[in-house]
Amino acid sequence: MKRSDLPTSEYNPFYHNYILAIQEDTTLNEELVLGKDRFLKLIQDITDEKLRYAYAPGKWTIAELCVHIMDAERVFQYRALRFARMDKTPLPGFDHDNYVPASEANSRKKQELLEEYKAVRESTIQLFKSFTDDMLKRVGVASGSQMSVRALGFIISGHQAHHLKIISERYL
Repeated sequence: MKRSDLPTSEYNPFYHNYILAIQEDTTLNEELVLGKDRFLKLIQDITDEKLRYAYAPGKWTIAELCVHIMDAERVFQYRALRFARMDKTPLPGFDHDNYVPASEANSRKKQELLEEYKAVRESTIQLFKSFTDDMLKRVGVASGSQMSVRALGFIISGHQAHHLKIISERYL
């Protein structure tokens, strides 16, 4: 399944730019793996000191962005699991702005962040590999909007791509 196979009716318009951040010719599962490689390559060369850099007052540091990416991926992964298993319970939103300071990301070492990221992304890769085509098309409600399992996979990838672009353009 490629990005072009995903109808816009399967996700909230808020996520459209994340979906567009995904290469059109790669499959969802390929993009999850490629995204893992891109993240590790970019963050690997950043010093521990640079991880605590924010490009402007009130902006997150690179370490905080890394933890934000992982936190959001975990939430989206959980939603995908619930919807794939046909759980029809509407899921609430989450306030990512509260998660960041509570994460204490700036006290973490780069290697810790990289190891955690690898575990989170590998879990996502395995989860999405386990989904059948029918499971990927299942829909649930999150944050008051209809969302498919496959849309959540693309959102995970696109959300990360969005933030890696910001890191590259504004932090490095």
